[in-house]
Amino acid sequence: MQRRFKFKLSFLWEYVQIFLAATLASIGLKAFLLPNGFLDGGVTGIAILISSQTGIDPSLLIIILSIPFLILATKTVSTRVVIKSVIVIIAFSIFINLENFDPITNDKLLISIFGGLFLGTGIGLALKNGAVIDGSEVLGIYINKKFGFSIGKVNLFFNTILFGITAIILPIEMVMYSILTYLVTSKVTDLIIEGFENYVGLMVISDSPGQLEKEIREKVGTGITVYRGARGYGNSGHKNEMDILHLVINRIDIRKTYSLIDEIDKNAFVIEFDINNIKGGISKRAFSQKELSKLTPKVLAQIAPNIQKSFILN
Repeated sequence: MQRRFKFKLSFLWEYVQIFLAATLASIGLKAFLLPNGFLDGGVTGIAILISSQTGIDPSLLIIILSIPFLILATKTVSTRVVIKSVIVIIAFSIFINLENFDPITNDKLLISIFGGLFLGTGIGLALKNGAVIDGSEVLGIYINKKFGFSIGKVNLFFNTILFGITAIILPIEMVMYSILTYLVTSKVTDLIIEGFENYVGLMVISDSPGQLEKEIREKVGTGITVYRGARGYGNSGHKNEMDILHLVINRIDIRKTYSLIDEIDKNAFVIEFDINNIKGGISKRAFSQKELSKLTPKVLAQIAPNIQKSFILN
């Protein structure tokens, strides 16, 4: 019974966020971009461009232009995603049609930044909850599955063509501000999907793996996976066996970690790579007093070094 209630609550919360996504995206479009003739990428950008030349309501154009992509989505993603996408696109178009804002600012730079901020937040929130506001994302997924091209490259190619056509029709200054809007939108979308905590991964090959593992675990407070390397060739020649340390840390701790590595082994070989998402494992975080009260003495003893280096919320 409790599990069913949690499922229903989670299901309801998803749709609340989807409608919030449609609201935020529509504010970005109606309060900032549309009144000033700015474009964005994807289907939204095409709708604004056609609207500027024909006078057709952009909210109607967004629905019409999204139909081919939604049909394509039925062959690419799950039915649930398609249903959610239909709902969010219709809500997005209705909100654009109903909303009426007075001009907030005439500063073109602010229009680009804040228009992209609202639109990117809406698109990111929708994607995070399994819906697509802009159909060009579906095109990217389809081509990725069919031909292997990355979604990012497909979207870049799609929008390069769009902005190339726009440069012929609209003043070049307007096109430049529209590209800035698109870049802000893309970055904010990534932030919403991936989160604000930026993690990095490190792979470390050292002559002192045991000491490095101990120091990093105790002083940085992160979990470490140790791989057994069979053989290889480094700056000291051939090596038959070695321990390879693999760890994920918050970017805030990157300097501290590198300093520890340099103190123990200046010749250590380190590969750094970006991490989009993590789940489980050991990571530093802040504990509230309520959370601490629920932990067993055994767990408290294990995480005590991390708590001392973290802060406790009252």
